[in-house]
Amino acid sequence: MKSSAAALKLRESREIQGDVLAGFRKDQMTLLFLKFQDEAKARRWLKGLIPQISTTRQVAAFNKSFSDARRHSGGDDPGAMNATWINVSFTHPGLKFLTGGKEPIPGNPAPGTTRAFKEGAAYRAGINGDTGDNSPEDWLFGNSVGEEVHAVLTVAADRPQDLRAALTNQREDAVRNKVLIIFQQDAATLPVPRRGHEHFGFKDGVSEPAVRGFDEADPADPDYEHGKPGTRIIPAGEFVIGEERASEHLSAVPEWALNGSFQVVRRLAQDVPGWWAQVREQLEVLKERKAVDRGATAEWLAARMVGRWRSGTPVAKCPDAENFSDPDAATDNDLSFKDDPDGLLTPLFSHIRKCNPRDGLVDGGELVDEKFMARRRMIRRGAPYGQPFDPAGGQGCGPDSPRGLLFISYQADLVTQFEFCQQAWVNDPDFPHGRGNPDDPDGDRTPGRDPMIGLESEIAFEGESGTTKVTFGQFVRTEGGVYTIVPSMTTLKRLSGGRLPDNLVVCAPTVFKAGDTVDSGQARLVMEKDGNLVVRGRGGKVRWSTNTPGKGNQAVFQRDGNLVVKDKKGKTVWQSDTAGRKGARLVVQTDGNVAIYSNSNGKPVWHTDTAV
Repeated sequence: MKSSAAALKLRESREIQGDVLAGFRKDQMTLLFLKFQDEAKARRWLKGLIPQISTTRQVAAFNKSFSDARRHSGGDDPGAMNATWINVSFTHPGLKFLTGGKEPIPGNPAPGTTRAFKEGAAYRAGINGDTGDNSPEDWLFGNSVGEEVHAVLTVAADRPQDLRAALTNQREDAVRNKVLIIFQQDAATLPVPRRGHEHFGFKDGVSEPAVRGFDEADPADPDYEHGKPGTRIIPAGEFVIGEERASEHLSAVPEWALNGSFQVVRRLAQDVPGWWAQVREQLEVLKERKAVDRGATAEWLAARMVGRWRSGTPVAKCPDAENFSDPDAATDNDLSFKDDPDGLLTPLFSHIRKCNPRDGLVDGGELVDEKFMARRRMIRRGAPYGQPFDPAGGQGCGPDSPRGLLFISYQADLVTQFEFCQQAWVNDPDFPHGRGNPDDPDGDRTPGRDPMIGLESEIAFEGESGTTKVTFGQFVRTEGGVYTIVPSMTTLKRLSGGRLPDNLVVCAPTVFKAGDTVDSGQARLVMEKDGNLVVRGRGGKVRWSTNTPGKGNQAVFQRDGNLVVKDKKGKTVWQSDTAGRKGARLVVQTDGNVAIYSNSNGKPVWHTDTAV
């Protein structure tokens, strides 16, 4: 049983840029970090670039044909199939420059993704652990003291010569339009036998999520992808703004962000010899304390730090040694931590449990249902840069040569996805929570930070003899970072004309709790603590109200397009009477009006009549 074409409608999208959902999947990739110098010429540059942008429809069709050909050839890459893809993204200053200095985010954005995007990666460095040696002032791009990044151009190709040709064209277009290339970051798949692995030596990209509406569901279990056991399907709205989400928390975005995705780009330098040296050092400490068997190897300990062996085989399935001949490598993502709550097999500090706890998260004594992890997932499209570490490899292969990971992620919410994972999971030594014991220091089982990518930390190694604490230093350093938006094709066309729609959009399902506010400047939609949903004008005066006083009330913009206010018992005490319009959007307009628009036409089906 195959999924219908209608069920996989996102594969046909000509609006979403191609790397977000489909993924370029190229061996060669370069990112150009750009700064505009002339407003009119920058818009001219963008107008000429738009026809070259790769859409989801194009990339998805190519990737399917490539995969089919590879399968029919017994696993060899089809040499005659080659493509070059281009996508573009913009920082907040870049959007502002292209629109003549007009602020692209209306009103006063509440704490959340639009504010994070506006403030940028350098400003929010502390949240992500980018302090000390990771501080923005030392970054190669996106820092707070160097050239300001306005746009990021991604160029990817199967063959080096095709990438070079495309980059030559892009450089010429940039010069003609006074677009300054302030940094170039090259990345490429590592050569055999390291192909598909990152520089520490571990297979990368094993745990990528599937996307509802893009990836085919398993007929026997629609929550997972067909043919990829263990790969949970996540609602598309967690990656593409405006699609249906997994959660109901308030998220208001500018209208121009619809069908786009927020992008995080980070250059993460990896000290490969340093990382492996500390693995060997800490292994000896564990042996001296009789926490591990005397026969344990550095490979064994490194696999526990990551949660997988180098091949990608999970420790949860093969705890004793790597299985190089596993015929079920396709099931490497099909694993469970439910029977390992204390991390005796796959440590709680391991990279894969810190970044994706799956079904084994016992937080504060409670087992967390895996479905609640959906709002934390990201799509990653990173690639290694630099030559592999090889003391005998010659120039570029030594211990001091630049190498690392070009980290790229796509998400609909910078705060609840990327920043949350960095702050609350990867770099929080007390995650999972509830394992510390301040009254008994010897019984402290606080897991520690992620020893693969996190800050320096003492970790709790759990063994049959109890908990043993060892310290792991930081050997991944941030050397650059930006927050951007990957706009839809419609938004790119508008942006090339120097204009952007400036209303704020709330997509269903969304719950407004007491105090939640969406501010467009002329109108503030507020769920008041007294139980009323109101529209306040610029001066704060109430211009419209549901007249539903009641402590504990919540407003809900439902999937069916109806806006309702419910009391604390769940009873509807007010509604907009707009049910039956799935896909409708609640819009807080800059003219002061608040309206609900259906997908079927351009006129509101309900509004507060508060335009000024």
